[in-house]
Amino acid sequence: MTGMEGRPDYPFRFALCNEVLRDLPFDRQCAVAASLGYDGLEVAPFTLADDPRTLTPAQIDRLARTAAAEGVAITGLHWLLVAPAGLSITDPAPDVRRETASVIAALVGLCRDLGGSVLVHGSPNQRRLAGHPDGRRTALDHWAAAGALAAEAGVTYCIEPLAEGDFIHTVGEAVAVLDEIGSPGLATMLDASAAGAAEILPVAEVLDRGLADGRIAHLQVNAINRKAPGQGPERLIDLFRVLAKHGYRRTVSVEPFIYEPDGIASAAFSAGYLRGLWEGL
Repeated sequence: MTGMEGRPDYPFRFALCNEVLRDLPFDRQCAVAASLGYDGLEVAPFTLADDPRTLTPAQIDRLARTAAAEGVAITGLHWLLVAPAGLSITDPAPDVRRETASVIAALVGLCRDLGGSVLVHGSPNQRRLAGHPDGRRTALDHWAAAGALAAEAGVTYCIEPLAEGDFIHTVGEAVAVLDEIGSPGLATMLDASAAGAAEILPVAEVLDRGLADGRIAHLQVNAINRKAPGQGPERLIDLFRVLAKHGYRRTVSVEPFIYEPDGIASAAFSAGYLRGLWEGL
């Protein structure tokens, strides 16, 4: 497997968000993901260290080599600002602003050094506007800086629309921010569960439009009830038809929030269900 391509039977890569297996050591996370047929792990940095800036070049190299030895790629990062505590892209306090900018810069470098291609900025608790009158402007300043760093590093920094919180619920709202900033290093993405809760249009139509105009650069799949894809009421086959239509060649990441009956079983169910959908096309 090279570049962004998946296996011969499908053009994209299936990745598992690694917090699903967070109770396992990293090498076991990689081994389990590979055994279930995933091509990669999408990593939540808080599962690696309490502060990503403390990871040494040797430790980062070891993580990348461990994944490669187990047969998976590290496709990118998500849940970016969970640790260390106290980060916020909307808080204009100088010390918070400096600390947050420092961590974002470190994460862009970490993604690059691990061989990833995309960072997904969700982190709802670290982007709340309430109590910060200038919070939107502060957030856009952070994202503009992140976009510049991402472009330089050769990765894509995605602003994630979230159903919860008070800032950017839909892909359209994320695109408006992208247009305002105008950075080639920035894009948006689609989380199936969040989109199912927040979007007015059918989720597949939102994905279709976002891929057509090049603004959606990543896809996370899960059920609207926050369980694994296939454990909810929606028909995710429609999303895969859109991927096929556009010749999508990036990554499809599995990100359940409720692991039923447990993390490994949820990951296994997801892998089989999604491959079945694709093969059924």
